[in-house]
Amino acid sequence: MYKKTFIILFLLSFMCARGQQQYYELRDFVTDSAHIFSSEEARRLNQKLQDFEKETTNQVVVVTIEQLGFETIEGYANGLFNQNGVGASGKDNGLLILFAESDREVRIEVGYGLEPYITDAVASRIIRNTMIPLFKKERYYEGIDDGVDQIIEFLNNPEAIEEFKNDIAASERKGEIIGFIFMGVFVLVFVGVGGFLFYSGYRVLVEVFRGVFMGKLGVIPGFFMLISSSFSSLFALAFVVIPLGVGYSVYTSSNHIDTIMEGVLDNPYNLWWGLVPFYGIAACIALIKLKLEGKKDLKISWIKNDEVYYRRTFSSSGTHALSSGSGSSGGSSSSFSGGGGSSGGGGASGSW
Repeated sequence: MYKKTFIILFLLSFMCARGQQQYYELRDFVTDSAHIFSSEEARRLNQKLQDFEKETTNQVVVVTIEQLGFETIEGYANGLFNQNGVGASGKDNGLLILFAESDREVRIEVGYGLEPYITDAVASRIIRNTMIPLFKKERYYEGIDDGVDQIIEFLNNPEAIEEFKNDIAASERKGEIIGFIFMGVFVLVFVGVGGFLFYSGYRVLVEVFRGVFMGKLGVIPGFFMLISSSFSSLFALAFVVIPLGVGYSVYTSSNHIDTIMEGVLDNPYNLWWGLVPFYGIAACIALIKLKLEGKKDLKISWIKNDEVYYRRTFSSSGTHALSSGSGSSGGSSSSFSGGGGSSGGGGASGSW
């Protein structure tokens, strides 16, 4: 009984110890516990950071560790930063560069006071463009030293940081333009193919109405032909409308499409009202064609088809049809688919 109790208490104390992570107590600007620097390299880097603090009061520290253990680099850097109070109290002007050798990760953790200057985007660009290319060659000191130099330059020279931010913004705009072009091509392809399929199916729809109005096509067979050709036309119409809606939302950052979709999902029966103009316009076009052809007298046949008219008009149209008499059908319709400073977690991470 006592033995089990002791084991449980021991495990609980171990878990509590794990929950209260103890980080390195920083005694210098450079803590190289991973031993990736030579003694001379560590001395030079430490002196550089010490001089920078004297000149500006900004505190930049570098810590290297062998591995993170069970923590993420974001959590480890934030805990190490706040436990040691990197930066001056009230100014929060500290910055930590954490390097994890075995995990092949690096992070720039930025105090509140320096976040307006070393933004997440700036820290990410320093890691990605300056540090990681050298880390991949195992030139760890050069990568960190160059990153430190860039940070010092940005904090000392507001014009340099603004120019760097402008370069980042220009790069992001270039990426957005490429994305917009890709989206535009995507929309055009879908709209083009969908438009062609819609035109093919809708033309059959018009001809069905035209045949019914002339009495060449029976009303009942024509009804089933309307249903059959409507599927391909409506399916193709979706390939026109949906990409256009997506493109409109992306280019205009509008939520109108979302509002419309919510309305449709809330009351899907509203879609049936769309069939009124869908068939009405086809019927109107058929009547206009008859008038232009000089045919004023309309005739109605309920069942019987004019076989000669049917074969000449629909055999090559690619639409399945139902007809009376001997009957005939076309092909199938097509479709397709330190110092008391604190950090709020600002900064960036990278891996190689």
